[in-house]
Amino acid sequence: MALQFTSLVGTYYKVIASEYVRHRGVHPDVLRSLISMGELGPASSVLDVGCGTGNYPLALAESVGCDCWGIDPSEAMLVEARSRLTKAHLFCASAEHPGLPLNQFDLVFAVDVVHHLADRAKAFRECRRVLRPGGKLCLVTESAAMIRRREPHATYFPDAVEIELARYPSVVALRSELYAERFAELQELEVELHAELSDIEPYRTKVHSSLQLMSNSAFEVGLKRLEHDLRSGPIPYTWRYLLLWRTKPSEKNNVD
Repeated sequence: MALQFTSLVGTYYKVIASEYVRHRGVHPDVLRSLISMGELGPASSVLDVGCGTGNYPLALAESVGCDCWGIDPSEAMLVEARSRLTKAHLFCASAEHPGLPLNQFDLVFAVDVVHHLADRAKAFRECRRVLRPGGKLCLVTESAAMIRRREPHATYFPDAVEIELARYPSVVALRSELYAERFAELQELEVELHAELSDIEPYRTKVHSSLQLMSNSAFEVGLKRLEHDLRSGPIPYTWRYLLLWRTKPSEKNNVD
């Protein structure tokens, strides 16, 4: 039932780009980790793989003033990103074929992207290639346990949870794949943010791609239940991520 990210680019992301700007934001603990673990400063060069509408490059540029780059396969998403990031370098490209120079970045990161990749091994190989020796990679994703506890999906859109479990790679698989591409383990970190949902528009407009992959009937049932419960007030939820930090070895005989 799950669709590859590339099959959504021409339709879903073209339509939803303006809604992403309105409803998708930066997880503050992810941002803090990118800055601290990435040891970012004004002279740093960073690449956001699957940058979308540019939330994280914008936040990094404002917080640190570093040199921000981004790639995304959706031109519609990049149109929104370019309107917000006049100094960033943004290109329409896939993670598997970024077309960027060797040894260019201090940090490469991808937020909510790894489950969309058509060829993770090739994408990870390219991430390693464009990183400078000693540079860091951060994959921001969710474990199966996090997906099962994701709200309001787990309560109102259980079909979306099953879709996500089917398309997200396991943490064990990601560890193995990163090791195969010669990344050295650095750190793994879980972050969470407690918040309240009061606006149904992100769900009505399906800014979460898993909602697009559900049947219309299951989606409408969940949406009506969510609308009903929101009339009684905001719904608490917890926004969780798993950050897989890896580094490109800097030994003298490191060859790409």
